[in-house]
Amino acid sequence: MNLRQIKVEDQLELKKVYFDSIQSLDEKIYSKEQKMAWSSQAWKNPNFDKSITQGKGWLLIEQGIIIAFATRFPLNRISLFYCKGNFQRKGYGSILLHKLEDEASKDGLDTLSTEASLISYTLFLKNEWEIIRKEKVTINNIFFERYKMIKNIRIN
Repeated sequence: MNLRQIKVEDQLELKKVYFDSIQSLDEKIYSKEQKMAWSSQAWKNPNFDKSITQGKGWLLIEQGIIIAFATRFPLNRISLFYCKGNFQRKGYGSILLHKLEDEASKDGLDTLSTEASLISYTLFLKNEWEIIRKEKVTINNIFFERYKMIKNIRIN
C-alpha cells in the first residue's frame, strides 16, 4: 500500500473510486435511486472538482490502483472521503482520516468538520469525532440523511 498526496491528474481516477464506493453500498441503507443521485455528483457538482484542485488530499494505492482518497476543502473541512467497495472495512479509511487530522494540525487548525454519511459516521465516532446534528439534504431531488460532525485536533 502506498500513501501519497493527490495531484490534479488523479481527478478522473478519483471519480471512478467515488462512483464505485457509492454504488457498492448496501441497498438496505441507500436505495438505487439514492446511490445514482449521489454518485452522479462527481460529474455534476463543481465542488467535487474544487475539492480535488483547490483542497488538500491524500490517496491510497494498492498494486498500482487508487483504492481510496480523502480531501479537505476548505482546509478545515473533510469534503471527500471514499474507498472502493472491495477495500472497505479494512482500515484504509482510518489511515486516511489520521493523515488528514495530522496535516490539519500541522496547518495550525484547531478543529475539523465534516458531513458524514450513514456509512462513514461510525468511523468518525471511533476516532473521537462528535455528532453536532443529524441533517436532511436533497441531492437531485432525492432525500438523504447525514451527520454534521466535528473534532478538536489541537495538540496541547
